[in-house]
Amino acid sequence: MSDNIYIIGVGMIKFGKYLDKSVKDLTGEALRDVVRDADVSMDDIEAAWFSNSQWGMYAFQHCIRGQVALSAHGLDRISIVNVENACASASTALHSAWTAIKAGLYDCTLAIGVEKLFNEDRKMVMKGFMAGTDVEETTRLIEKIKNEQKQKAPAEKGDTGKSGGHSVFMDFYARGARLHMEQYGTTQHQLAVIAAKAHNNSALNPLAQYTFPMTVEQVIADREVAFPLTRAMCAPIGDGAAAAILCSERYLKKHGRNRAVKILASVMKSGTRSGPPDVYQRASKAAYEAAGLGPQDIDVAEVHDATAFGELYQYEKLGFCPEGEGGPFAESGATLIGGKIPVNTSGGLISRGHPIGASGLAMTHELTTQLRGEGGKRQVENARIALAENGGGTLGVGEASMAIHIFEKAR
Repeated sequence: MSDNIYIIGVGMIKFGKYLDKSVKDLTGEALRDVVRDADVSMDDIEAAWFSNSQWGMYAFQHCIRGQVALSAHGLDRISIVNVENACASASTALHSAWTAIKAGLYDCTLAIGVEKLFNEDRKMVMKGFMAGTDVEETTRLIEKIKNEQKQKAPAEKGDTGKSGGHSVFMDFYARGARLHMEQYGTTQHQLAVIAAKAHNNSALNPLAQYTFPMTVEQVIADREVAFPLTRAMCAPIGDGAAAAILCSERYLKKHGRNRAVKILASVMKSGTRSGPPDVYQRASKAAYEAAGLGPQDIDVAEVHDATAFGELYQYEKLGFCPEGEGGPFAESGATLIGGKIPVNTSGGLISRGHPIGASGLAMTHELTTQLRGEGGKRQVENARIALAENGGGTLGVGEASMAIHIFEKAR
């Protein structure tokens, strides 16, 4: 059993829309990048976990995805495990690669996540997102939402009837945001502050899908998706790939620890079909206990902001601020670069992009970059401890899966 496990390499392509490239192409780019960054050869990799959610739906590659994609670039013969866990797929791959080293089975493993989401057939895209839910229940819920909208006055703010053309998850988040607004007085302006921060951070990230800044006023004025969410508050559709190479203490001693990042905690939890959506609390509590730390010790975080409300909600659930105070917390500047706890310095899902099978490892890429002190204009000063939170799918009224990782700058 290995006590300490490290990330020695990360790789990531620029997220965007690649109609002219295949999953194999994107895999090869990220694989070459991570091997180069780790300064190892592919012969050193003993096992790999390949994260992907939608390849089967788009191209009928339902099985052996990792074997197909990785062998095309010379990585084969080893154990290759295929991982699908909705939006948490890449973090699940990371957790699995960590678990195998923790168990003493390997000294050097690869976690790689690749996704092509952009498709000119919008119906196919929407079906892909719906697959991250209990499809039977979601179909009934969509009908319920449509009926509710029809029964309300057309002029009522918050229900314009524009429920089509976007992921069903946006409707879920919008409902949650409205409930939060009613209960705690959260405002659309506060959500816009979070989204503007994301866009401004991604303008400093050359690997982000969106690299233009936005003001709070521009975010609010953007096209409404589902009140209170505008387009600029929601993660875009896109393609991407990201990867990490992990190793044991024994391997690191031979390899050298110049730019290594220690994994202090790697936790996976599942949601529940009934009862309160407490997977955030259960997962974060386990992660903090494993790391011997608390939320006050986190210097920088990447969280699953499929919408601006998703980020606000996680401020509270991860313990960064008291329950109900996520809006004022964001408005105070606490989560800006240079603030109390910078969140989503990469631009987050909202602006860095959200190719489902790669997102969790993109978080890992950003936090490893921050802990190495290589963040450039978006670098967080004296970053030593980092947290990544990545949720996947919906079960009942909460996330179906949840991954939380805590990293430390190696000494």
